[in-house]
Amino acid sequence: MARLTHPDRALSTNPLKVSAPLGAAMAYLGIEGAIPLFHGAQGCTAFAMVHMVRHFKEAIPLQTTAMNEVSAILGGGEQIEEAIENLRKRASPKFIGIASTALVETRGEDVAGELREMLRRRTDFADTTVVYAATPDFTGGLEDGWARAVEAIIDALAVPCARRPGQVNLLPGANMTAADVEEIAGLVRAFGLTPIVLPDISLSLDGHLAEDWRGHSLGGTKLADIASMGGSVATFAIGEAMRPAADKLAALGVPALVLPSVTGLKAVDAFVAALMKLSGADVPALVRRDRARLSDAMLDAHFHIGGLKVAMGADPDLGFALGSTLLAMGAEVMAVTTTAGLAMERLGVDEVVIGDLGDLERLAETRGAGLVLTHAHGRMMADRLHLPHVRVGFPIFDRLGPQDACRTGYRGTRAFLYEVANAVLSHPHRPRPEDFGAARPSPEFDHAPPPPSSH
Repeated sequence: MARLTHPDRALSTNPLKVSAPLGAAMAYLGIEGAIPLFHGAQGCTAFAMVHMVRHFKEAIPLQTTAMNEVSAILGGGEQIEEAIENLRKRASPKFIGIASTALVETRGEDVAGELREMLRRRTDFADTTVVYAATPDFTGGLEDGWARAVEAIIDALAVPCARRPGQVNLLPGANMTAADVEEIAGLVRAFGLTPIVLPDISLSLDGHLAEDWRGHSLGGTKLADIASMGGSVATFAIGEAMRPAADKLAALGVPALVLPSVTGLKAVDAFVAALMKLSGADVPALVRRDRARLSDAMLDAHFHIGGLKVAMGADPDLGFALGSTLLAMGAEVMAVTTTAGLAMERLGVDEVVIGDLGDLERLAETRGAGLVLTHAHGRMMADRLHLPHVRVGFPIFDRLGPQDACRTGYRGTRAFLYEVANAVLSHPHRPRPEDFGAARPSPEFDHAPPPPSSH
């Protein structure tokens, strides 16, 4: 088990953590016809909006209650009511997901109580589902906000209902891209099962053109499907952060299985074995072929990944998924920073630092890293240390198509191994004699003239 350490300093030089409200907003956007609503000042929403627009290259329908000095002192209940009324008039959303910010939580405002009283009084809001999750900026990060939003949705909408044979719940973590969600849902369908994905960003944040702009999410999990989750035969939760949400569905009588990861041969094999047991079906021929192709890719890539020293900065579930895969390939994950220790304690390394990218840069330099694995804010570190950089997590704003990067399942794991190996291969490197243990020739031989011609 990894030893967790906390740097004893008050300054964050290059933040790794992304705020919990932003994570909640991403989860809310995985619901059909949804608008995320930040309860706080305009600046909190603007900061999150910039990150999401730069990452997804899409118009993001993120809204704010726009609290001011007066509402920060007297309370922002009226701002919530006014915001809901305006959003209903302008965009006609089916779902409004409210995420609190540090301003509201520091004041100690009873948002849940105010919301209950307001919805009881405003019967004209009955055709719009409103859900609230407490996500203060100062507690947790992206994965935590996502997980709390999913818990709040299940609490509000999922109810006990008659069992539906073949229906399963799939709870992807915040570490999964739209392509990851699509890949895992497809794997479930390959066994003849019907997944209800919550939240399903593969339908809303996958980067598709719509006929018009409606001011809310275009695609995602249907509200009626969420209500029927209590009738599923099983729940698969991906990542330790999703365990509380899985427990809420278990309380409705749905057996739950929490998978730490679905990246890497061993992890995907465990998922496939669970699907075989649940469906009673054999592994489809296409899935068997994907596994065989991953096995071949592991043979091809191990020459470049085995012994590779990796510096990794990521949220816990993402770090565990990718770190454990690289360790299984013989890499040395020798510098790790993360935002919390919930999942990373089980990563097979000596130390995990609960810190930022500044900590990661110091560790990478002193321990001789050969690859940087983190989001786009690690690009300056990689440039200073002259190391190849594989971009993972959120945000990635200096590359196109991060939502299409798939690193889960057999096919996604194969793509990830090739991505790492190719990053190492493509990094500029000029071999020198000392790299191979030989003595360097004298300087006079550096510019020696060519041998004379025999003609």
